[in-house]
Amino acid sequence: MKKLTEKLKNYPRQLLLADCAGALISAFMLGVVLVHWQNFFGIPVYALYILAAIPCFFALYDLAVYSVESANTYTALKNMAFLNIAYCIFSLGIALFHVSSIEVAGWVYLIGEVIIVLLLARLELLVASSRPLN
Repeated sequence: MKKLTEKLKNYPRQLLLADCAGALISAFMLGVVLVHWQNFFGIPVYALYILAAIPCFFALYDLAVYSVESANTYTALKNMAFLNIAYCIFSLGIALFHVSSIEVAGWVYLIGEVIIVLLLARLELLVASSRPLN
């Protein structure tokens, strides 16, 4: 993680693009793939659509900040990290609310996504805290 942080602190805007790509992948997986295989995963379709909508907004935020040259990338990364952490908490809350219907595959997907998003949030916070002092 340290090597990746060192590389990305020189290119923090690239991390916004990575977050955007991850958000779009999450939205597609939740809103299309898991919906199609709902019986296998056991997560109710309406919950999947709610969980899929949130990363769409995250992707828009990432793209908006990325496209504005004068935007404060470090602040945006910090904001995105906290939004990602909140999304993880929300996802786990949805999962616990539907604990009786979620299949093992659904838990594997949700826990895996939470782990990946939390690692990304940690990376975003590390890069945001490496802001140059000029």
